[in-house]
Amino acid sequence: MAVCTGSARLVPAERAEVLAILSEDSDEVIRERADNALISQPLDSFVTALKGDAPAAQLFRYCGRHLIEKPEIATALAKHWRCPPEFVVAAAKQLPTSGVQELMEDLDKLSASPALVSALLRSTSLTVHQREMLNELQREKAEAEDAFIEAAKSEMDPARRISLLQRLSRMRVVERVQLALKGNREERMALIRDPCKVVQRAVLQSPRITDREIEDFSAMANLSGEVLRLIAQNRNYCSNYTVVRGLITNPKTPLDVSLHLLPNITAQDLKALALNKNVPDTLRIAARRLQLQRTQNRGG
Repeated sequence: MAVCTGSARLVPAERAEVLAILSEDSDEVIRERADNALISQPLDSFVTALKGDAPAAQLFRYCGRHLIEKPEIATALAKHWRCPPEFVVAAAKQLPTSGVQELMEDLDKLSASPALVSALLRSTSLTVHQREMLNELQREKAEAEDAFIEAAKSEMDPARRISLLQRLSRMRVVERVQLALKGNREERMALIRDPCKVVQRAVLQSPRITDREIEDFSAMANLSGEVLRLIAQNRNYCSNYTVVRGLITNPKTPLDVSLHLLPNITAQDLKALALNKNVPDTLRIAARRLQLQRTQNRGG
């Protein structure tokens, strides 16, 4: 009763969670008091409570049944790994574009929940790019055989190569996403060239990926520009100078990305870039100008 009246010394998030628990109490009077108190609780208190490590199941149920139309609540429900699936799917329909993007960063969760993907596709907040990625996840098959053959040519002995190609060619897109997140180096090396962008993203999100793999990816001229752009957008990856140098000298790196990274390279690499005929003319000219500017600055 102290919690219901507000006399208990609880922070707002704690009170909201305890009230949600009491709203399912066996005592009818307590349930009624808790329900009345819940109505007046600030929305922020529920959002904060949902961000906890292990919110009570009753909190998920209360928010899922009474507050899910609120974008902040929908986002908090959809993001929490403990949230019951039925509320995640319901929340997906209410998410703003930013909330959809946050959820789409968790490719492990998306690829494991077809219902969630279907719910997100019904959202009116999707961008064209988000819809494209979700549609890829729903594909049963993708024309990937040629990409896998090219990817596996120099990665392993013939017997293991054939085995990998056979496995990948039989996989659905969601299965390849899971493999990209949880597989080994050889599998990632093949899947980074998957024609599905969502699989490429999953490779880069893998918790098992190493700095050396990212260095190798940055210099590979047979990767898509989209993959190279994703690498360049990751601050952790670009804190590695070998990655920066690989991106700048890679002819497949989008020009705007290369030009943005240009000021970060050393004098020796800048000199080599100014003479590199494999990169776009615009980048080579910009390298010469920067080289001249640095020379003049030193002279001054």
